[in-house]
Amino acid sequence: MTEPQFLRDTRASYDILAEDYAEWARPELAVKPLDRAMLGGFAELVHAAGSGPVADIGCGPGRITVHLAELGLSAFGIDLSPAMVAVARRSYPRLWFGVGSMTALGLADGKLGGVVAWYSIIHVPRRLLPDVMAELNRVLAPGGYLQLAFQVGDGLLHLDDALQHRISLDFYRLRMDDASALLTQAGFDVRATMLREPDDNPAFPERTPQGFVLARKHGSRG
Repeated sequence: MTEPQFLRDTRASYDILAEDYAEWARPELAVKPLDRAMLGGFAELVHAAGSGPVADIGCGPGRITVHLAELGLSAFGIDLSPAMVAVARRSYPRLWFGVGSMTALGLADGKLGGVVAWYSIIHVPRRLLPDVMAELNRVLAPGGYLQLAFQVGDGLLHLDDALQHRISLDFYRLRMDDASALLTQAGFDVRATMLREPDDNPAFPERTPQGFVLARKHGSRG
């Protein structure tokens, strides 16, 4: 089967950006307390449900993966870009990182206590999001938690350059109610949502509100 063009473009763009992106993004979470609060709540809920491994899907250079590990979770990362995975492995050698796509994760059914997709669904065309949500649901154990982060809005932003590199990268906006509807259709219960206004930090300027949705797979462990 021919690989979709958006996967090829996303992989190639992040392979080009990997080293500079890792350096640029490294301090971002430290200056965003509300984002950390969502991840902290996710970690507590995974622990309370019986823990289990947590996958950071679209992990990039591993900054969220290591944060989850520091919160006490057994976290590992998967990313489409081999160059990003190489940076993550070099930066955090005690954690496991592998190459893969959220469209077909190559993980066993129902084995994970949690999944984080932190600004990774933003590169997936809207028509394919139901399949991606189903794949994230598949790998979670009953009662497992999913944490999404994305830019809120409609339409598409295309970038031809970033960090002084030529790329071809699409960013798809998503409305909060549409995200919740997709999760419900995929077999999740939405447990919490947060809409954050754009951050005016000059190091990490944002163009749109930011959305965070925490959901739980139907069922319970044991």
